[in-house]
Amino acid sequence: MIDVCLLGTGGMMPLPNRLLTSLFVKYNGRGILIDSGEATQIAMKKKGISSKPIDVICFTHYHADHISGLPGLLLTMGNAERTEPLLMIGPKGLERVVNSLRVIAPELPFEIKFKELTGDEVSFELEGNPEFTIKAFKVNHNVICYGYTMSLRRQGKFNVEAATEAGIDRKYWNALQKGDTVTLDDGTIYTPDMVLGEERKGIKLTYTTDTRPTDSIVNNAKDSDLFICEGMYGEKDKIAKAREHKHMTFYEAADLARKAGVKELWLTHYSPSLVNPKEFLPETKKIFDKTVAAKDGRSVTLRFED
Repeated sequence: MIDVCLLGTGGMMPLPNRLLTSLFVKYNGRGILIDSGEATQIAMKKKGISSKPIDVICFTHYHADHISGLPGLLLTMGNAERTEPLLMIGPKGLERVVNSLRVIAPELPFEIKFKELTGDEVSFELEGNPEFTIKAFKVNHNVICYGYTMSLRRQGKFNVEAATEAGIDRKYWNALQKGDTVTLDDGTIYTPDMVLGEERKGIKLTYTTDTRPTDSIVNNAKDSDLFICEGMYGEKDKIAKAREHKHMTFYEAADLARKAGVKELWLTHYSPSLVNPKEFLPETKKIFDKTVAAKDGRSVTLRFED
């Protein structure tokens, strides 16, 4: 299972009742944060989320509303006596941008590792959890910007009959079920494919913000269990403004969700002028019925299908 919390849903500037867009994901005790704008720590505190389990911070891009809360977050991690390395992932220029912000957070008791994204798509596994994959894909904003898809693979069912017929001792079953290969002293090799059925449907989460609609979003969000996407404007007459500033309307986000065949769409990254996002849901649902005008702190646990 994957725990998901949309910490904030605002774009451009934090408001008293709407903090800036950021996402916290937890899997197997590991925490992943996407973006860290101003007041991200407040959003985390409201949900009872500690900075300690954050192992990875991914950045979509380097506009202030997506990264200006980073120095304070790093200081909090340092004050909590964190010593484990922290991995940061983001577009080209990541190390330069972060080190510039660290002028006000210069001394930390832990190492920061950088992974700068180049190219249209980059995939990598969560360290120590090869079944969990993070994929960054380029979108279309007025600066280089990436969306992220997180996938949790689910291996096939363990076939007891196959293991018994192959004469595999029970003490090796657990290792094989975990996907490990077992080599005996006599040279005999047992591989997971000998005892596991076909891979089953896993869990898929896609997050994208600050972009115009693109094929890359449809392709990477395809069949996602949850698709979190910016809906900067609910008013239909704001389409020209959305195009000018490389953002999206509710209706464009819903159309992407429909094309990608996702299970559910959460809208986020609202314009400060958008007072009541729910007002525009009826028209949006005509395009994609499973649309939610998300509020700060909206959470869900994504689980494997039975």
